[in-house]
Amino acid sequence: MTLSGPTETSQAEQDTPNYGAVIRQRRKALGMTLDDVAKATNLTIGFLSQVERGISSPSLSSFQRIAGALQTSLEQLIKVPEPYSEFVSRDNRQTYVLGKAKRLYEKLGPGFPGALTYPCIIHRPPGHVSEHMQHEGEVFCYLLEGSLEYHLGDKVFIMTPGDSIHHDTAKPHYSKVLGDETTAELWVSSTPINYGKG
Repeated sequence: MTLSGPTETSQAEQDTPNYGAVIRQRRKALGMTLDDVAKATNLTIGFLSQVERGISSPSLSSFQRIAGALQTSLEQLIKVPEPYSEFVSRDNRQTYVLGKAKRLYEKLGPGFPGALTYPCIIHRPPGHVSEHMQHEGEVFCYLLEGSLEYHLGDKVFIMTPGDSIHHDTAKPHYSKVLGDETTAELWVSSTPINYGKG
């Protein structure tokens, strides 16, 4: 099965913008400290500092939580227009390339006020290791292409195409791409946004 979308090649070849500077500018404009954002997102101050300095790149889920803590959206932070529509055709998916590893995210829907789930397809290169995460919510992953080593608490699962995993994200979790093939991963997550104080 080949899932290479019409925009994948051109998007992946683009240079990754420096989102860190935009995040820092927005944070300072709101008068927030790194500690304020860390408490609102359940991310560490050290990781957020690395994101702002362009050393680390957040996952789409973490980026959404950062945007929420900064009282904005991912699309507004990176200045990508996204008109709302219940139906999204394959050719009109919103895509993002994050990090030096050129992870490609395909948003499968823009969401709406009160939405409980956030679906997307993630393409990750061989050897990529995700953030170590633990936060409120739940997540479902169905592996379409490639192979993953999925760590959930003290368990390790080897995932191949057709395998799925669904769990409470309060459990520590992360994953690593195995082999020499890029993965295609269908994710559906529920990521409650904590806006912090005020």
